[in-house]
Amino acid sequence: MSLDLEPALAHPFTGVDAAAVAALGPLVVGKVRDIIDLGDTIALIATDRISAFDHVLGAVPYRGQVLNELAAWWFERIADLVPSHVVSVPDANVTLGKKCTTLPVEVVVRGQLSGSTSTALWTAYAAGERTIYGIDFPDGMQKNDPLPEAIITPTTKAEQGGHDEPITEADIVADNLVDGALWEQVRTVALAVFERGRDVAADAGLVLVDTKYEFGLDADGVLTIIDEVHTPDSSRYWRASTVDERLAAGEEPENLDKEYVRLAYVRNGYDKLSDPWPLPESLAVEAAGIYRETYTALTGRSFTPASYPAAERVVAALHAVVD
Repeated sequence: MSLDLEPALAHPFTGVDAAAVAALGPLVVGKVRDIIDLGDTIALIATDRISAFDHVLGAVPYRGQVLNELAAWWFERIADLVPSHVVSVPDANVTLGKKCTTLPVEVVVRGQLSGSTSTALWTAYAAGERTIYGIDFPDGMQKNDPLPEAIITPTTKAEQGGHDEPITEADIVADNLVDGALWEQVRTVALAVFERGRDVAADAGLVLVDTKYEFGLDADGVLTIIDEVHTPDSSRYWRASTVDERLAAGEEPENLDKEYVRLAYVRNGYDKLSDPWPLPESLAVEAAGIYRETYTALTGRSFTPASYPAAERVVAALHAVVD
């Protein structure tokens, strides 16, 4: 696949002008999500901005809406396992969430020996490591092999402009990042949520390969799952019907998630130290189809794009909640 590395056309995406929300609260513009501080709660504004790598930025049409609506759908389906930060979803691109104290680690659960980034299991295994994240792996495994059981490979939660760094579960407790009893609760919940996700994905004709969870403590100190769950940005999905055939042919499984974008750049010699690369319009449109296909496969719902421009609609929805 050869990419036409011309700047992508300007796709509309949910963006809220600071002046329009000044009466509601401070606006923090993030890399892929904007946050309005409403006091006891925050409004998470999903955008279409995507970051496949550090220097690859662009917009995937309706990505934000897919992530927002799909995460809300998933939170309902794991409510018996762990409470979420969601208070309400007043708009297709907005989640109103209660404030939580975020734990300083990100919990990555993996079911396959896969990945292409620096923190991926396969990257370390292919380099000859056999003890990774404090877990011993046997010789002779191949890329994308299923693991005997799901494992947790946590990373630190990067500060602004930094990077997530691998850390072992033992070091999390030893360094007092999370105390032992709470970490045991986190690992139990994370594995249970992942198993629920794999079951739902299998029924949808997908393989949930791995995923990232973020946890926090609410005002009462209750463990709460936050951010997103099992979306094409926070998780890796394969199309189940083509996995065996593609692996037998020496090809990568068919990704239905953000990895689709990452792999396109990997195939074209992307260098993280290079100048920023734009997201080509053709790849943005392809990715939009992937995101929407994943949404429909999981939920069984047709995707209905919200109308644009979104800024006024978002502000109106939040006023209805705040007022």
